[in-house]
Amino acid sequence: MARNGKTGIGIIGFGGIAQGAHMGNYLKQTDTCEVIAIADVAEERRAQAKDKFAVEHILEDYHKLLAMPEIDAVSVCTPNGWHKQITIDALRAGKHVLCEKPMAMNSGECLEMISASKETGNKLQIGYNMRFSPGAQSLKRAIDQGMMGDIYHASAKAMRRRGVPTWGVFIDKEKNGGGPLIDIGVHITDMTLWLMGHPKPVTVSGRADAFIARRGDVVGMWGQWDPKKYTVEDFATAMIRFEDGRTMHLMSSFVANIDREHFDTQLYGTGAGAFFDANAGQYTMYREEFGTLTDTTAGWLPKVESTHGEEIKMFIKAVQNDLTIEEVGAATGEQALMVTQIIDGIFRSSEEGREVTIG
Repeated sequence: MARNGKTGIGIIGFGGIAQGAHMGNYLKQTDTCEVIAIADVAEERRAQAKDKFAVEHILEDYHKLLAMPEIDAVSVCTPNGWHKQITIDALRAGKHVLCEKPMAMNSGECLEMISASKETGNKLQIGYNMRFSPGAQSLKRAIDQGMMGDIYHASAKAMRRRGVPTWGVFIDKEKNGGGPLIDIGVHITDMTLWLMGHPKPVTVSGRADAFIARRGDVVGMWGQWDPKKYTVEDFATAMIRFEDGRTMHLMSSFVANIDREHFDTQLYGTGAGAFFDANAGQYTMYREEFGTLTDTTAGWLPKVESTHGEEIKMFIKAVQNDLTIEEVGAATGEQALMVTQIIDGIFRSSEEGREVTIG
């Protein structure tokens, strides 16, 4: 534990997600935790940590961070290709882990991480924060209370019109594992599976390819990328079938000729339907009532300053109260594995040109 009895935190990887989502939200939890150390291989990011934040230990080698007994838990905020090994090392060093999404580069790596968590008894949470918006939480409560009946199909979209990240490794297949599917598609997939109660995916039929982004004449809303270095997909679509017979349609893009950005999911139930706009944080439920058709939208929702902040609160709550990650409503390794299995299946189906089996 940290010297003051609070949960001691280490952050490994100090790029944009660490600085923009993890660090600031840990600092808002000063009554429960303290950031003890930051580790990053890049001198520039270590300098940023020193200049912006009063953290006692700023290290290059994350193994030195893991060796510190006063650290109880870590956030893994590195690029995707490093998630697996750092998470396993942290778990085996006796630390609880909040690993940023996606869980890992592929399902095999996810299984290794889950195994390490089970072997050590240390907690593993994955950073799917979109669940914690007030709208998502409200819709989930309605579903759990039976308002929608049986949800038999979902249609999920994470679509950008011209939203290619021009920083980091987002367009590098070898280092990132994929493009929009792994960056934003995983978020809407996790939230949709969560709303549906996590049915087990069994087959996927999909396509993932770069149709536009490798051209040299494409407008970049966030700056221009090098099309010659673009090795990930820019668009993907898939149909997923679940063990219980339910289905899900998924679409994701960095570049597509569409009207606007879409980050939403449509749920089809026997008792009601619902459309959740994750960008707006609002949902509408469609029902048949009183001999008529009604559309119901929340007139008021609780305010949440940050979904990342809520996610971190739940992580600290699980650590301090010895609760499971599922008990605090956050994404478990097993739940995140389902997301990665679907993504793996889409890539494999696209390569083979046929429906593929998961598992």
